[in-house]
Amino acid sequence: MPELPEVEVVRRGLADHVSGRTLEHVVLTGERVARRHVPGPRDLEGRLAGRAVTGAHRRGKYLWLALADAPDAVPDEGLIVHLGMSGQMLVTDPADPLAKHTHGRLVFTDGGHELRFVDQRTFGGFALADLVDGVPSSVAHIALDPFDPGYDRDAVVRDIKRRRSGIKRVLLNQTVVSGIGNIYADEALWRAGVHGERLASSLTKPAIARLLDHARDVMAQALDQGGTSFDALYVNVNGASGYFDRSLAAYGQEGRPCPRCGTTMRREQFMNRSSTSCPRCQVRPRAARG
Repeated sequence: MPELPEVEVVRRGLADHVSGRTLEHVVLTGERVARRHVPGPRDLEGRLAGRAVTGAHRRGKYLWLALADAPDAVPDEGLIVHLGMSGQMLVTDPADPLAKHTHGRLVFTDGGHELRFVDQRTFGGFALADLVDGVPSSVAHIALDPFDPGYDRDAVVRDIKRRRSGIKRVLLNQTVVSGIGNIYADEALWRAGVHGERLASSLTKPAIARLLDHARDVMAQALDQGGTSFDALYVNVNGASGYFDRSLAAYGQEGRPCPRCGTTMRREQFMNRSSTSCPRCQVRPRAARG
């Protein structure tokens, strides 16, 4: 799943191209694209027709289009866009042929560029939810991310300090702090010199604060470079890939020298994925070794 910088790149593109426009009709192909909408794709198509898109919004890694009865009306629903592993929201000329794996077309009343949802692996899709204080009800439990104006770093530090799980597991918990995924967790931990298996409660509050700041900094740098792309599946709304993968110090760098000390970077299994760290800069805790 794309992480905060990649989702924010898409959000900005959507905000530029679809805010203030009205949907004429929507075409959804297949059942999976609307599997999170229980009544099914035909019902979702009908509920979206005629709705105005008032803006594109994000909380952490969750993205949605705010919908209202008119462009100047208060939005009451959100079309949540799940990008999954390979979902792409592409702003496209209506005359262009459909790309392979196109599962959704959002056509606007002004006849201008339409929005197409392309998903090779079909893990993504759309869902509709009521807005509560501007946030979809199904996203309300997600914590604020480090870029949100309401983000309270000190409160997050206190929460993390109380937890007796490994610090990387805590960073990935979207109800603690949102937006951080496997890539940027590895990068932040490397910058902080902390192994992901260290118990969160064993870190000092200043160390936790520095780690959160590293996470914000690395995500800001990735955002400046359009996000991280390892293949052609992650692109912005114009089909361009990000290039922060060239700047990664830890994630995916196993077998290469640590940029800080030169020690060979190691890869370890973590949950159903992996972690990459420096054996010298990020000493594995003894309990985790056993």
